[in-house]
Amino acid sequence: MDLLLSILSGAGLIIIGVLLFELIIFFHEGGHFVCAKLSGVKVNEFALGMGPKLFSFTKGETTYSLRLFPIGGFCAMEGEDEDSENPRAFNNAKIYKRLIIIVAGAIMNIVFGVILMTILLLPNEYFIDPTITDFSPKAYSASCGLMEGDKFYKVNDYRILNNMDFSYALAKLKPQEVDGSSVQIYKQDCANALCDTFVGLASKGVFENMSDEEYTEIYTTLEKSIDAVNKCETKQKAHEALEEGVSLLAKAFPDEEIKVTEITEKDKRLRYRTDVVVIRNGEKVTLNDVDFFTYTTAESDDPKMSVDFYLTAKDKNPLTFLGQVSSQTVSVVRMVVDSLVGLLQGEFSFRDVSGPIGVTSATVEVAKEGLKSGFSDAVLNIVYIMMVISINLGVVNMLPFPALDGGRFVFLIIEAIFRKPIPRKVEGIVNVVGLAVLLLFSLIVSVKDVWQLFV
Repeated sequence: MDLLLSILSGAGLIIIGVLLFELIIFFHEGGHFVCAKLSGVKVNEFALGMGPKLFSFTKGETTYSLRLFPIGGFCAMEGEDEDSENPRAFNNAKIYKRLIIIVAGAIMNIVFGVILMTILLLPNEYFIDPTITDFSPKAYSASCGLMEGDKFYKVNDYRILNNMDFSYALAKLKPQEVDGSSVQIYKQDCANALCDTFVGLASKGVFENMSDEEYTEIYTTLEKSIDAVNKCETKQKAHEALEEGVSLLAKAFPDEEIKVTEITEKDKRLRYRTDVVVIRNGEKVTLNDVDFFTYTTAESDDPKMSVDFYLTAKDKNPLTFLGQVSSQTVSVVRMVVDSLVGLLQGEFSFRDVSGPIGVTSATVEVAKEGLKSGFSDAVLNIVYIMMVISINLGVVNMLPFPALDGGRFVFLIIEAIFRKPIPRKVEGIVNVVGLAVLLLFSLIVSVKDVWQLFV
């Protein structure tokens, strides 16, 4: 029975994913379609899907069709790709109308992204603001100048508008080798030593018979001791603060043998480190070489990062909800643009690029993860992926590249400047070459995606 439910859930998620993808195409082509109709341009066919027709009908001058493969769609306008004498042909429409028709698809992708973002944020009971409220005991960042009340403004030179920006900026960081003999690293080791001492006491069961008030008092002692370590400016002072903290724990538990952990220095350490700018007391403060908690696991020696502080939770109300919907939509647009720039600059490798197969694989994986906690979570995970795809399609489609809407937009701008259209033959050759490049690139990416499925 469980297997049957799992299969049905998986099939249902695939159907939802396909429908959402076709909705993305519907909004994109629908943008072209509506603006063409409003501009008086004749639309010959409006199709969802590609390949052979499953069914179609004609209403007025336009044929509406559903095609076999749910991988695209089109809005075929009279005079779009060839010269036409029809006064209602696309090529005979005023330039400003053609410009609006061209950009309408991308705009509608952004609009659909906003709709999906609204759906995603509706279940939230609160929103996270990138302002520090407290540090975890082992917080590396606390030894680097960050303070409670700091609001992140920039991380690694990336502007932070909300928690989505903050998460994206951190995800871009890579571990680096740093000076293991620095005061900053030494303070982190001293703080770790205090935490390890506390954990050692817990493993002996010394806290089991304590009241909540007594445990809170001991934990507060630990926090104050670590805070004292982080404020030190020299290794000697940091070690003295460590000794004082251990001494306070020893006084609280006179029957336990508690010793100061020896600090072992190394020439090099791996850290997720970057420069940040925070808003502190209304002013921008730049902090260089801020470390985030870096660790390894028993399964892998590859360093991982964890946020070692707590951020502010903002109450959900109509204003904060609308603010987050708009802000996070803008953040996704910025993420797409930044990723494209990073790809061109070599910040991301070809391995990080995914085509339809890779996206489908990723969608299946996030759906599986969501199913562990419930069907609704799996659906929301798919909605998130589709939201990113929709906005991504809107941004990428307006790139000034032949065969994309952005390339056609550039041709129209040139026509507007010189008051003369680019010869249809030249435009056709450029678009064919551009389309060939895009198809070849898509083929290469698809082969790479298939390869990655088996390695």
